[in-house]
Amino acid sequence: MKNTRQTNINIHRDAWVEINISNLENNIKEIRKNVPQGIKLLGVVKADAYGHGAVMLAPTILASGIDMLGVASIDEGVDLRQAGINCDILVLGAVPVWAVESAVKSDISISIFSEDHIQACEQAYKRTGIKPKVHVKLDTGMNRIGVRADVAVDFIKKVQNCDFLEFQGIFTHLAAAEELDKAKEQIAKWNSVIDNIDTKGLLLHILNTAGTICYDVPNSNMRRVGIALYGLYPDFPEGVKFRMPKLKQLISLKGRIVNIHTAKDGEGISYCHTYTAKGDRTIATVPLGYADGIPRLLSNKITGRLNGVEVPQVGNITMDQMMFDITGVKATTGDVITLLDEDKSIDEWAKILHTINYELTCRLKVRLPRVYTR
Repeated sequence: MKNTRQTNINIHRDAWVEINISNLENNIKEIRKNVPQGIKLLGVVKADAYGHGAVMLAPTILASGIDMLGVASIDEGVDLRQAGINCDILVLGAVPVWAVESAVKSDISISIFSEDHIQACEQAYKRTGIKPKVHVKLDTGMNRIGVRADVAVDFIKKVQNCDFLEFQGIFTHLAAAEELDKAKEQIAKWNSVIDNIDTKGLLLHILNTAGTICYDVPNSNMRRVGIALYGLYPDFPEGVKFRMPKLKQLISLKGRIVNIHTAKDGEGISYCHTYTAKGDRTIATVPLGYADGIPRLLSNKITGRLNGVEVPQVGNITMDQMMFDITGVKATTGDVITLLDEDKSIDEWAKILHTINYELTCRLKVRLPRVYTR
């Protein structure tokens, strides 16, 4: 199934990303097993669903049991609305005060945490006659955005008294869910707020993906899951017993061989000749490069799979192309080299680069066509 909802997709390349929708369904079922009955789930689809394609995946995410969606900006929410997605959508990040009216007109909920936000919502209501839908964002230790926990009770009570608002929920974000002591500190701050307000009818969400899998916070009725939707794991805390979900990576990265040639003994490959042939080597070129989101720092450190055989990538990864040493492997132009799939986790790349899987999946969306499969 080709991606028909996205625009400006280049379909004349011998390189592409495949997204397995069946794995998405599996992952949501697995996540649900860690969630108490009656608890809602918010699926995080910001950054174009972490590079997987939010518009294409949203219908499956919702049909598989996710209750609402979370995005990083109004624009991301508008894209979903224009694609016909009509569920509740929450902007998890800070919304510019001048853009509140746009959120209201698109029926998108926003995060608020300042007097300026309240005033902007009031003005939007006066201009549109529509009550802005809001969630109050608490800062319990992330020190990024949000109203501080020590003044949050008064702020929330003020929001509750604003008859021009549709007050939907309260949330915060764990800065270090993988560290039990720090998570406990934030949960305690959360409880100090929630215990002192009337929460009837409100959505209360504190747990992210790692928290959803590992913790239970009674003062919450919704959980947010992001990276686990896409079959990848966050870091987990030590000393906490939990059920590990059996996730399956959605994303695969593939390219067809466009050229095969022989590099003679002693010849260098690619820019700066960071790889030198020892003996005659058969070299295959694939049209994938760092402009497609494959970090140049992976040069000479990763492998692909060609006709069932692991082959090393050699030489510096260039903007549009990379080379593999396929010596001894029977292959021809047009054969596929797989860089990532369910058996070749993107976590391997993250480990090499000392980064997280989130960052790398988000990169693989610059100009690669997506193909959706079951």
